[in-house]
Amino acid sequence: MATYEYRCSRCGPFDVKLAIGTAPAAYGCPVCAGTAKRVYSSPGLALTSHTVTALHEREEQSRDVPAVVSEVPPGRRVPRRPHPALSRLPRP
Repeated sequence: MATYEYRCSRCGPFDVKLAIGTAPAAYGCPVCAGTAKRVYSSPGLALTSHTVTALHEREEQSRDVPAVVSEVPPGRRVPRRPHPALSRLPRP
């Protein structure tokens, strides 16, 4: 759905939500039922940061071509220490 802007000569501007590409050049005013002409204006686009844009692009790519992991990535191994209670157990 897209928002299209129309202007009635009696009532002023109003917005109509229609499917993309189906907006007629004239539309009936919701207040007075007169003919309103379509007004062309700039689209409402929001500027986002580079980080957010890159995140959205990566998400969209993962829908079609997901990254497949074949093994666990190498990492730093943390040495495991024995539990302190084990040292107090009787030895055979």
